[in-house]
Amino acid sequence: MSIDPQLITQMSQWRRQLHRFPECGFDLPLTADFIAEKLESFGLDVTRNIGQQGIVGVLRCGDGATSIGLRADMDALHIHEKNTFEHRSQHDGKMHACGHDGHSAMLLGAASYLAANRNFNGTVHFIFQPDEEHGQGAQAMIDDGLFERFRIDSIYGLHNMPGLPEGQFIVRPGSLMASESSFEIVIDGVGGHAAMPHRGIDPIVVGSQIILALQTIVSRNLSAIEETAVVSATEFLTNGTVNVIPSQVTIKGDCRCFTEASLAKIEASMERIVAGICHAAGAQYSFNFLNTFYPTVNSPRETELAIRSAITVLGESNVETNCLPLTISEDFSSMLRVKPGCYALLGNGVESVGGCALHNPEYDFNDRILEYGARYWVQLVTDQLQ
Repeated sequence: MSIDPQLITQMSQWRRQLHRFPECGFDLPLTADFIAEKLESFGLDVTRNIGQQGIVGVLRCGDGATSIGLRADMDALHIHEKNTFEHRSQHDGKMHACGHDGHSAMLLGAASYLAANRNFNGTVHFIFQPDEEHGQGAQAMIDDGLFERFRIDSIYGLHNMPGLPEGQFIVRPGSLMASESSFEIVIDGVGGHAAMPHRGIDPIVVGSQIILALQTIVSRNLSAIEETAVVSATEFLTNGTVNVIPSQVTIKGDCRCFTEASLAKIEASMERIVAGICHAAGAQYSFNFLNTFYPTVNSPRETELAIRSAITVLGESNVETNCLPLTISEDFSSMLRVKPGCYALLGNGVESVGGCALHNPEYDFNDRILEYGARYWVQLVTDQLQ
């Protein structure tokens, strides 16, 4: 299966248009209108404003009962772009530093091709999601009835990966990406003069003990073989000064793991540690654990189907079927908690072309992989909706 060079050129033009005018979070009026109007011009049935700014374009062909969902993210980041090329951001302080402009363009290209050729039997749902970066967009679309309003049997996502050669595809069944959770521990002691610490309850000492004890969660509460995880304290804030023992300390940090069972263990262990140390010292505490991204867990059957389609498009030598899990996070995980599906990564390139890291002010999506992504989407549809 090949894509007309004219469509490849159009995808690049769409991608650069989206790159010029980035929008963030749920505030995506220009982006959403641009994508919805393109889908409508292809002849799709388009529903807007799902989960605030989400879009679903529906394409039906034949009488097949099977349906498939393909998802791209639309939002940008609050980063000031340092690139100087013509399609650089025109919105100061915002840029597509994660490649969501490319993800949207690839999915638009697949929609255009499938609408023109209609070589499948069933229903395709083209899902364009807001606010992936803050981990809220997928759940917002789900809460707004995405899977009740549209009958979707399985769902798939794709993300570019700098540092991976362009056109290479990596995936694995089971846990592909980690969860991301943040925590905040506020310790209230009794402050006082630094020369008379015995008259108070020093929250710095209590907080220091807690930080050291938090490291036993991974080393002593989780299996070294089956439960990979990271617990990192990243901030230690006090209201003291050079000769004053503070009355309050705040500890903030980040946790990542690959299963929801491990996530529950981490949260329970963390609160138990905080409560025990504070009680022993006579300090008070508050504990808040916020899960932003769930682990991204691919279902076995859908992963195998994705692998077959990727091999058809990219060749067996370019498809890694059991890559190592990644500690980055993705809110497509929320959709995989509801529907079977598969999330995969496509190489954006190395070194000067496509090698710049994500979330970097000098990043740019590699237009040469637009064709690979669109062809993968088309192949996935034609393979599953025969």
